[in-house]
Amino acid sequence: MSIPFTVGVTGGIGCGKTVATDYFSGRGITIVDADLASRVVVKSGKPALDAIVQRHGHDILKKNGTLNRRKMRNIIFTSRAEKRWLEELLHPLINQQLRRELGAVRSLYAILVSPLMVETGQIELVDRLLVIDISEEVQLIRTMQRDKMTEVETQRIIDSQTDRKQRLSLADDIVDNSGSITKLHQQLEICHQHYLMLAKNFSQKTASNVQLPHNKQ
Repeated sequence: MSIPFTVGVTGGIGCGKTVATDYFSGRGITIVDADLASRVVVKSGKPALDAIVQRHGHDILKKNGTLNRRKMRNIIFTSRAEKRWLEELLHPLINQQLRRELGAVRSLYAILVSPLMVETGQIELVDRLLVIDISEEVQLIRTMQRDKMTEVETQRIIDSQTDRKQRLSLADDIVDNSGSITKLHQQLEICHQHYLMLAKNFSQKTASNVQLPHNKQ
């Protein structure tokens, strides 16, 4: 399974990762979403969901039999042991799912978007890291408005993620999303053109490393 040149897109909650990936998608680039992959591995009938129910009981499910993610989130935010248990269960499964999805990509390069790129080890799946950045103050306000959460709930999520300083220190590229959508798109287009060039070089290098079968004379 061949995985194309992959750009990781990350940022804290409310930073605008979806707006950014929508732009890349509009330019013909396939988006692989870690949040969606995390839902796939806990679908009804999946071993991971069975393990969660065995540990927390059927109250952890919604009426339709799917995982109540809000309840699960409250549990892991109040217990480090439960958070560690869930991560050890899900992170390897999610990363396997992401590898499968990246292997199916046929666009010129791939985007892997994840809010937990560093924490989950998914950074090992990407060739370059793009961080969508805003100040924590703006992040707090946007998330509260979007997700209808309290300030305490929102701050708890922010605190659980890689801090802004560390995230920026790991970035190859940084896009400032504190301004208008037009300014965001201008920055993303510059990134896109650069990634096209890098992807071309990557594919040429990969092709040159392929060992052709020896032809007997």
